[in-house]
Amino acid sequence: MNSARLGATPLSKDACRFLIWAPSIQEVRVHVHSPEERFVPLERIARGYHHGVLRGVGPGTRYTYALDGKSDRPDPASRSQPEGVHAPSEVVSSDFAWEDSQWSGIPLSHYVLYELHVGTFTAPGTFDAIIPHLDNLRELGITAIELMPVAQFPGDRNWGYDCAYPFAVQNSYGGPLGLKRLVNACHRRAMAVALDVIYNHLGPEGNYLQEYGPYFTDRYRTPWGAAVNFDGPESDEVRRFFIENALYWVTEFHIDALRLDAVHGIFDFSAIHILRELSCAFHRKAEQLSRRVHIIAESDLNDPRLVRPRDAGGYGLDAQWNDDFHHAVHTLLTAEQTGYYEDFGQLGDLAKAYSEGFVYSGSYSTSRRRRHGDSSHNVSAGKLVVFSQNHDQIGNRPQGDRLSSLVSFEALKLAAGVVILSPFIPLLFMGEEYGEIAPFCYFVSHSDQDLIEAIRKGRGQEFAFWPEPNAPPDPGEESTRESAILDHTLRRNGSHRILYEFYRELIRLRNELRISVGFSKKRMEVRCLQLESSILVRRWDLSEQVASIFHFGDGNERIRVDLPSGRWLKRIASGEQRWNGPGVELPDAVHSDGTVSLELTKHSLIVFVFQPEI
Repeated sequence: MNSARLGATPLSKDACRFLIWAPSIQEVRVHVHSPEERFVPLERIARGYHHGVLRGVGPGTRYTYALDGKSDRPDPASRSQPEGVHAPSEVVSSDFAWEDSQWSGIPLSHYVLYELHVGTFTAPGTFDAIIPHLDNLRELGITAIELMPVAQFPGDRNWGYDCAYPFAVQNSYGGPLGLKRLVNACHRRAMAVALDVIYNHLGPEGNYLQEYGPYFTDRYRTPWGAAVNFDGPESDEVRRFFIENALYWVTEFHIDALRLDAVHGIFDFSAIHILRELSCAFHRKAEQLSRRVHIIAESDLNDPRLVRPRDAGGYGLDAQWNDDFHHAVHTLLTAEQTGYYEDFGQLGDLAKAYSEGFVYSGSYSTSRRRRHGDSSHNVSAGKLVVFSQNHDQIGNRPQGDRLSSLVSFEALKLAAGVVILSPFIPLLFMGEEYGEIAPFCYFVSHSDQDLIEAIRKGRGQEFAFWPEPNAPPDPGEESTRESAILDHTLRRNGSHRILYEFYRELIRLRNELRISVGFSKKRMEVRCLQLESSILVRRWDLSEQVASIFHFGDGNERIRVDLPSGRWLKRIASGEQRWNGPGVELPDAVHSDGTVSLELTKHSLIVFVFQPEI
């Protein structure tokens, strides 16, 4: 019976099956709160599970679990917490009028990701409020939205990484039905949906799992509290809990990809790592569903084992984030050298990120004071996600300032081109495409005032080394969240409109190049040019060649670029007046006799396509 679905599963309009793993509890009783209060004991079965079928219980019923008559707690596998993390759970029906029967997903190589936070993408902060914006995102060229965590967290505003109920969809966002409506609307527009999930910690507020059983362990330490018990006594059932959660998002909500948060905080020294087991189950489910679904890791380990095939000793994940790429771009544009940025700042860092992926592949890291990473030379470009901004890199700054507040308009265009025209999977952070100026600071709405105070203190200590004198905004204040809400009207005006159109043209060009020359690292040459302020990226296929020049210099420079002899057509040049640049116009085509002389404007990019002679 423990193969049944965890939590409360409606069997009919008036019958519901309950299954809970609670090895620390001798007697679990379902406390039915509505429509008529009663207590019904569950049967304790093998391996610490408790099971039972209750009559007169259907969708909408509120319930908790009475544990050995001492405490009354929500369901760890709750599908809905309509009144928050401390209140009763709700029985939820799986019924929904899906309209995506013809949708089978898209290859990861076609992903152009758009990361967004539901609570600040619009003023209402709900799933439904996102839907009217999907057509604009599709017009931009976005093929997949990535939702920051939506599992139930305390209060009504939070980044989502303090979730306490991995199966429940945040009530203030619109709950399970709201998420299904959003996914359905995306699929109608041929857009995939990726979801950020947290399997390295839970809570702390509202997290009652430890009362049920050994979900956590003190053998390891994480920055967020107790580590999840993936390799200790009774860890098999803990592993089952999280693997079932991953499959739940794919089956119940038709999610297309999962982004696993900070897998460097997942500790498992068993022979079969939890990520390998999760990957295997995830891809097996994809085959059963005849759908393309993907699993992506966030990691700061620079470890290619995450995406190496399982039969080659890896975990078999589909892709992972590459922070090194971001750091290389960010330091070249801002000259910042604080914290981990002290490891970057050379043009060669970006050249290596382009040609290989990881910048630190076993070399000494000054910020870590040790060697770091392993080579990603043999990792295909389609297995690395890159970006110039994301929620962490913005939100973990004292003032949450975006790149638009740190660099010039020309530098914003250059950053866009470096990411979107890379051979990797590009990710944009919400509002980046039009130069949103609203900050994105960390915020929470805990009910535990001691916890809020601890967070305030922790954020202050975290930024004690930062050169800025100003303290970060109070994460517990509503105004901190409100300041992060996007102003979508900017997209239609002035330089914001031009930047939006530039992003759209870059994505269109990316799609064209993907078809013509592909994005293989094996058919790509990356070189720093003579003045060590520009990078040449040349890609080719049997009959096509593309040359992209990214200039990070602080002034105009004339350079000579080695290009194969022949005629090269200009496809885009960020410094031209069309893109609100300084106005150095280039001819529509240049002829190379082995080299080409070019005038590069400050922080600019140029893309040429080779035209074979007829």
